[in-house]
Amino acid sequence: MLTQPAMRTDQAIASVANLGAEDRTIDIVLANDAHGAFVWGVLDRLLDEPSCSVSGVTASGFAAMEAAVFAYGLSVGGRRGARTALANFWRRVCHASVFADDRASLLRSVVEQSIDIEQIRVERSPVKLCVQTVNARTDAVKVFTGSQLSIDAIIAAATIPFLSLPVEIDGDIYWGDGDVFQAPPVLATEARHRLIVTGRPSVFTTPCPDRSTAADHCLTKCAPVHTIFDSRYRAGAPLLLRPWIDWGELTEMRDRGRQRAADWLAADPFRADETPASNCERRYI
Repeated sequence: MLTQPAMRTDQAIASVANLGAEDRTIDIVLANDAHGAFVWGVLDRLLDEPSCSVSGVTASGFAAMEAAVFAYGLSVGGRRGARTALANFWRRVCHASVFADDRASLLRSVVEQSIDIEQIRVERSPVKLCVQTVNARTDAVKVFTGSQLSIDAIIAAATIPFLSLPVEIDGDIYWGDGDVFQAPPVLATEARHRLIVTGRPSVFTTPCPDRSTAADHCLTKCAPVHTIFDSRYRAGAPLLLRPWIDWGELTEMRDRGRQRAADWLAADPFRADETPASNCERRYI
């Protein structure tokens, strides 16, 4: 059973529209090294912030599943729908981990119960979702978005190379664990800020590709970049490889993510709006 009815109501649309009351719009990048339950906490805390709007999410690794659940919950139930969808998703993960014979079947079962992919693919979905995978034959990065999104693409992103078989999509095979910073930015252009959730603080390695060769500005306006990282990611990373997942440990990681997001918001990160996006040689995405 899906978390919410597969129908966009007027109430849900109004709830999502109100997210941008103060035009504090962000795009979110969920790196594959960020532990899933930590990501849950960050997203959960952002949903509490009435002045913060999310226009797009790009994710790799297990976070692709959470990103899909987050986008689906927002599309059918606004903030409350997204929070409920994420909580139910993690309850399913915790429960299914006890009974699943293999990780691949666990992931597919949980995703199919948690989202309606058509709700995310439609053009008027309030959040643009981009899922990053890696071609298992060529190692080339492949980003699925819009009409290309599918359950298979989400499962492929969450598939750990060599521990599980790659997923076949349109005659080719894909799995996950790719570096989300290898791909060109495909997030929503109206975002005023970009927030990266990662397991490590040192992630800014790719200069903006849109820097004009002649001038001091981008062809497409750069968004200030912010980072929330989990300093305990090494301890948390193996969690989803265990034959069981403890609910108490998951909620502890969630609460740590909520606290880190609260600390970021308390620092008033949106003050950077007043600074023009120039000198792109020093801006990274």
